[in-house]
Amino acid sequence: MIFSGHGKRSHFLRQLRRWAPRLALALLLLLLCAIRPHPVLVILDPPQQVHTANPVVGVHTRLTDEVEEWKIQRTLQMVRQMGAPWMLEYFPWPYIEPAEGKFNWDHTDTVIKHAENQDLTVIARLGWTPAWARPDPQEQETAHTHLDAEHYDDFARFAAAFAARYRGRVDHIIVWNEPNLSFEWGYRPVDPEGYTDLLKAVYAPVHEANPDVIILGGALAPTLEPEGSAVGLNDLIYLDRMYQAGAAPYFDALAAHAYGLTAPPDAPPGPERINFRRVELLHAVMATHGDGDKPVYVTEAGWNDHPRWVNAVRPAERIAYTIGAYEWAREHWPWCRSVAMWAFRYPKSTYSYHDYYAFVTANFEPKVIYQEVQAYTQPPD
Repeated sequence: MIFSGHGKRSHFLRQLRRWAPRLALALLLLLLCAIRPHPVLVILDPPQQVHTANPVVGVHTRLTDEVEEWKIQRTLQMVRQMGAPWMLEYFPWPYIEPAEGKFNWDHTDTVIKHAENQDLTVIARLGWTPAWARPDPQEQETAHTHLDAEHYDDFARFAAAFAARYRGRVDHIIVWNEPNLSFEWGYRPVDPEGYTDLLKAVYAPVHEANPDVIILGGALAPTLEPEGSAVGLNDLIYLDRMYQAGAAPYFDALAAHAYGLTAPPDAPPGPERINFRRVELLHAVMATHGDGDKPVYVTEAGWNDHPRWVNAVRPAERIAYTIGAYEWAREHWPWCRSVAMWAFRYPKSTYSYHDYYAFVTANFEPKVIYQEVQAYTQPPD
């Protein structure tokens, strides 16, 4: 085919119009790759020190899924600046040992390094189960919270490896979380005797790895569910059954959860109600079994100030109740070592009522409750 000069130009313009959007997109992608931000350089602070008027003040930090190191550092700086010497963090077993015997400590090392730099005492919660330690999904679908008895020793080896790696740096380890709820026990009927067997499997290997470690048992959820419920089991009954199964020698302290719901922190406890002081009833169960001298750590607690949630309180009440709970534990609970409020900050907004537990936004904006707790913890001159 023979083109005239005008025809050639027309053909060229048609081809240009056809390919121009693709060329523009390719150029844009190249530009974006060229200007991709480099990782933020993170430099450790000089060793810091927590200054607080109340040594039981703590928070649950929720760094499990925080990717960027500078955000981990900033979170823990703000915890220290709030006057909280205690932090609780979750270290999932599948994240650290995704394949049997293959460990990845990078994220955990980062969190512990910055916590240590900020003078924070870490309570490490260990739990979940990697796929290799769960039933074959072709035979049985299971959740991350499912741990069969035949893999208790695998979990114990992981916990011992954790204890050995952070010996002298992390001396508090929680074994599992809320095992008295079916959801946290692999969507199975809860089993205080089975959980006691897990404590028995873990205790000796972890203490051999770190003789100074304090193993926290329980981390029990406050619930009124009766025997036979598909949801869970009353925490008071569950703890009593743990003792009957011989758990006492296999945990050094009790971890307990103490959500206040809509009640103030000084509301009297009762077996038929859930409030902050329900922890006193758990301690009474311990005393009944001759274990009253064993310490208690409140590893989740708090109030929520969502404007439309039925179990929420007003923002001013949340502030007063939170500070009141810290003060109640300091004044009235000599057996309580720390109260870790849920939750200091989420890596990103949940766009739900959960955000209204936080002390700091995902963008590190301190809420009023952060500022008020910070003022409360300031030591007198």
